[in-house]
Amino acid sequence: MSKFIDYLKTKSFRSNLLAAVLTVIGLLLIAFFSLRYYTKHGQGLNVPTVKGLSFEQAVQKLEEAGLKYEVDSVFIMDQPAGIVIDQDPDPNTFVKDNRTVYLTINAGKIPNTKFPDIAFKTLREAQAIIESSRLKLGDTTYKPDVSRDVVLEASFGGAPIQPGDIIPVGSRINLVLGDGRGNEEVDVPQLVGLTVDEAKFSLKGSNLTLGNIIYEGAITDSANAVITRQDPMPADSLTKVAIGTKINITLSNKQP
Repeated sequence: MSKFIDYLKTKSFRSNLLAAVLTVIGLLLIAFFSLRYYTKHGQGLNVPTVKGLSFEQAVQKLEEAGLKYEVDSVFIMDQPAGIVIDQDPDPNTFVKDNRTVYLTINAGKIPNTKFPDIAFKTLREAQAIIESSRLKLGDTTYKPDVSRDVVLEASFGGAPIQPGDIIPVGSRINLVLGDGRGNEEVDVPQLVGLTVDEAKFSLKGSNLTLGNIIYEGAITDSANAVITRQDPMPADSLTKVAIGTKINITLSNKQP
């Protein structure tokens, strides 16, 4: 042990130790500068901002910066056609030259889609199906039905729509839903002697609807024509009907 300690004190050991340390430092410096050269450290480009530009402007800007590009497209109804709506890498990202930038362009033509089958689906289910078909849920109204929040009717542009109909992506679909009160009954109102407007007001208050209108004789003043008959009529044998029942009326300019 004493010989080893004496050896550590010799000049030869110190020379060998210094040579070993310098060799390690030299190897580390060679590796560091080699890696910098291999990765072109300090050389590269900042990705320019092309999001929001037209496709032509974006291409020109990328080519001037020495970058390549690839293009994908989607359709977003609320965005102008032909503009860049997304880019990858993000703006001001430091990249090597000749790097590919991926652009997402808003398509110029509105694509179509098939209207899905949502009949008798719940509102939540129908909304999920509508949105998965790249459509939008519009207005919802209710009508008497034993089911609550279940789709009874669907319309687009004011007209009924059926499963499989072709409509533009992004269209708004209006729904008529059941209110869950279809099994309730209300009193049959007395409409005889009322005008059409007065009858509509009375029926609305009773959650009933106006059915067919029959005209008796020549109607010279439709605003003041009165109801002479109704079906069903309130009677001892029939005093209540289901919510939503249609009441047919007969109009005449003659007083009942």
